[in-house]
Amino acid sequence: MSSYETVIGLEVHVELATKSKIFCSCPTAFGKGANTQVCPVCLGFPGTLPVLNRRAVEYALKAALALNCRIPSFAKFDRKNYFYPDLPKAYQISQYDLPLAVEGYLEIGMEGKVKRIGITRVHLEEDAGKLIHSGYGDYSLADYNRTGVPLLEIVSEPDLRSPEEAKVYLEKLRSIIQYSGVSDVKMEEGSLRCDANISLRPAGSSAFGVRTEIKNMNSFKAVQRGLEYEVQRQGAALDAGRQVIQETRRWDEDRELTFPMRSKEEAHDYRYFPDPDLVPVIIDIDWVEAIRRSLPEMPDERRRRYVAELGLSEYDAAVLTASPSLADFFEAAAAACQEVKAAANWLMGDITRHLKAMGLEIRETKLTPSHLAELLKLQNEGTISGALAKTVLDEIFATGKRPGEIVSEKGLFQISDKAALGAIVDQIIAENPKSVDDYRGGKEKALGFLVGQVMRQSKGKANPELVNTLLRDRLG
Repeated sequence: MSSYETVIGLEVHVELATKSKIFCSCPTAFGKGANTQVCPVCLGFPGTLPVLNRRAVEYALKAALALNCRIPSFAKFDRKNYFYPDLPKAYQISQYDLPLAVEGYLEIGMEGKVKRIGITRVHLEEDAGKLIHSGYGDYSLADYNRTGVPLLEIVSEPDLRSPEEAKVYLEKLRSIIQYSGVSDVKMEEGSLRCDANISLRPAGSSAFGVRTEIKNMNSFKAVQRGLEYEVQRQGAALDAGRQVIQETRRWDEDRELTFPMRSKEEAHDYRYFPDPDLVPVIIDIDWVEAIRRSLPEMPDERRRRYVAELGLSEYDAAVLTASPSLADFFEAAAAACQEVKAAANWLMGDITRHLKAMGLEIRETKLTPSHLAELLKLQNEGTISGALAKTVLDEIFATGKRPGEIVSEKGLFQISDKAALGAIVDQIIAENPKSVDDYRGGKEKALGFLVGQVMRQSKGKANPELVNTLLRDRLG
């Protein structure tokens, strides 16, 4: 495979967080009963007329500015014609040659280097409905609630050179959109979707190879795995002297492979033409600048501030600023307890572990910055050990109770009494003569084992520093 260079471009669709659809007043809430959020406009009844949602345009411009795009003064909407059961009008209102934004970029970090990935265009369109396929394979049901939800399509330049780069780009793009506040970008709910175009070309060549498009990748990991599969598949075909076919392929998560869906369409296949029911959008420079001023601090700016002002490492700052809710939580907790590094370590360690297991953003949990500040204070005062602090954290996530209340209710106070701990230490020494001999023979790891046994015997309540001191004193 080393004789080929991988070329990848991503097309990302983001559902904008407007309360109503792009061309009608139907609500956009997720998870409602099938076909309960529809009207004659979004169902494409004859004689109905679309009316553009101003907030959708503002959100689109806000995201485009966050992605460093150029905003033309004139844009228009077009009809993209194709027939599919989830598209009731038999065309989609989209944008073709005059989109809302062009020529943007974002930067990703790879192996300690910064790489700029170009963004070709950002445009608005309406979403299609959703087909629910029968398990028996002989029919499908259509839910049109999603029809007409405002979509932002973000098309990258073919600047990505590996599946890993594509995953990092997608994560960075999600972070920027989150910070801009225009979408919750939840892949599991379909508010962030990604299609990938991938081709291989001989190393050193400037000409593009034949590309395939991959659909149905519903997580960042799936995007990476789907692209990795295509690299192997296309490389094997080229090595065998076969041609790669230009087509759209579907990622099968269970079998971890792609399979053909249909031949890849070109722009002319959709027979684009200006939508006669919608006037062009004239974008005033004062409007654009007002939206630009409303942008919050973006993740790269925040990361640089954490390094310069808080003394965090580049890695720590990047992790903490990946999500605006995590960064906001960190700043509030660090300010409350004056423990920048300790707050960062807890957030990147045990708290992130909980968030991943629960599949939630930190703002969606019962944990608050004041919880973490109080927990760190109890640990610093010696009231609880690090091990007990983790037990308290588990209980906070489950109940939302205050750390001090949990410690009192469950009797989780750290044991720092020398006499009480000395008795446990003597018992552990007596029960583990081999580890004692190993330590006295120069094996430092044996001491760690003995400390662990004391902690286990005390149910995690022993003061670890005092345990270490007592063991070293007794073992000489």
